[in-house]
Amino acid sequence: MHKDEVKGAGKQAKGAVKDAVGGLTGNTKLQAEGKLDKAEGKVQQKVGEAKDKTRDALKK
Repeated sequence: MHKDEVKGAGKQAKGAVKDAVGGLTGNTKLQAEGKLDKAEGKVQQKVGEAKDKTRDALKK
């Protein structure tokens, strides 16, 4: 597992919390930040997965 995968998962979790809190409190800015964090986290996680696959392919 690459460090980007871990960081991406963490960012997604943080974004989910922000999104939920923003929705509950009516804070649209916080909710939007949460959605953005979740999207960034997904991208970062996919980058990490691609790095892992590339590294594994090069080892063969």
